[in-house]
Amino acid sequence: MYYFLQCLVLSTITTILLAFIVTVIICRYHFHTIRKQSIATLNKNSTKKDQNAATTNDKNSLIIAFYHPNCSMGGGGERVLWKAIYVLGDLYRAGMTNINVVVYTKDAPSKSYKDDLFQHVKSRFSITVPPSLPLSFVHLHDSVDTSETPKRQSMIAQSAETVKLAWKAMNKLTPHVYIDTTGCAFTFIVAKLLAGCTVAAYVHYPTISTDMLSMVFERRPSYNNDSKITASRITTCIKLIYYTIFAIAYGIVGSMSSLVMVNSTWTHGHIQFLWRLASNLCIVYPPCDTKSLEDLPLENRNDIILSIGQFRPEKDHALQLRSFALLLKKYPDDTKKTWNVKLALVGSCRGPDDEQRVEELRNLSASLDISDSVEFVLNRPYPELREYLGRASVGIHTMWNEHFGIGVVEMMAAGLITIAHNSGGPKADILAPFKGNMTGYLASTEEEYADAMYEALVESKRTGDDSNMKMRQLARESSSRFSDEVFVDSFKHAIVSSKILCR
Repeated sequence: MYYFLQCLVLSTITTILLAFIVTVIICRYHFHTIRKQSIATLNKNSTKKDQNAATTNDKNSLIIAFYHPNCSMGGGGERVLWKAIYVLGDLYRAGMTNINVVVYTKDAPSKSYKDDLFQHVKSRFSITVPPSLPLSFVHLHDSVDTSETPKRQSMIAQSAETVKLAWKAMNKLTPHVYIDTTGCAFTFIVAKLLAGCTVAAYVHYPTISTDMLSMVFERRPSYNNDSKITASRITTCIKLIYYTIFAIAYGIVGSMSSLVMVNSTWTHGHIQFLWRLASNLCIVYPPCDTKSLEDLPLENRNDIILSIGQFRPEKDHALQLRSFALLLKKYPDDTKKTWNVKLALVGSCRGPDDEQRVEELRNLSASLDISDSVEFVLNRPYPELREYLGRASVGIHTMWNEHFGIGVVEMMAAGLITIAHNSGGPKADILAPFKGNMTGYLASTEEEYADAMYEALVESKRTGDDSNMKMRQLARESSSRFSDEVFVDSFKHAIVSSKILCR
């Protein structure tokens, strides 16, 4: 009987392995056929636009696809995407004329889609997409559920959705090189394992981290760790097991990448721990438009505390409102009567959930009795954001374990005294001492934020001390470490030295 069970288990495992291998082989052949069709289609389109394209875009064409379904949004991830495409434009102009660039998007197609999107990219990010670069879009709108979805989804559900979308994407167009710029590592199963693509990733934030595991273990409530779960040891234990299994799976799929670029020292540490078998792991700081902000005057600023960032739950705008309310309550004579301090929250909304979140923040400001001192500025073009950066005196950023913090860098480059959360990228990279001096403030609690805002905005005026002006100048100088030019050089070096573009 024991021998029979051994044989049964062995035969079952063998059957599963054989079925897996056969499935992979069939999928590889299937996607190889689609890749050949994709090359022919892109070459045909290129030839229509450029009669000389036929001499360079032949069977040896290299299709480079970016997985970024929300490519038309206005966040830091989209800035990385379009600057990366700009770098490929540089390589194209330098002689790598066999490349065709593709972006997978969930937007619906239209006759003016490409022109409208390029105009948006130029307006929002001041990035001009090279017109000579062969760039196409694969629209996945028919594969996206447009019905109202739950406000929260589990990591497994989210990952399953990305795998499903990647499968649809590969069936429409299969590239040679697949670059994920959204952090959806489980799409590598389709891209690498089934379609045989060379996979690269730009990781903004690990889907799961040891910090998240620690938060669950310590039963600390958060936007992604509900208080109902933290109240029970049993549910906490179940969630910890779930997180651990997911972390192992995340590490396995992430290790399929041939090039991993991360945006900060904090992200590098977590990805290095989780994606242990991944090749070519390097830090490529995201592109920040520091140059266009450096000409903003440092003097004659208004008494405005500025917040920049999408209205996502993890940005913790509520902490900004509570800290600001405490500032006004703790120092009423200076903040209201003498200086008339204001808080401006500038950011974009990705959809109905974010819009609802803004409404909740408005209600919170009303309950804190600070509505007259708070301004919400939503979905405005870059020139208007730049205007706020030129008028404000202090910048505030409250996300715990922010992976990097492009908004923090922009505020520093614009000459604001910046207060960021004492964790993640702002702590490890951005607001780290520069030339032995402080470049801003780090805080964690409402009290720490309130005191830092007071010191940055009011105290120097009371004492006549010029230390704040020196901090503005030093912060602006240090922000050049994260400029567009540094990103272009670093990204180009990473993809060239890794040889992922070589066939």
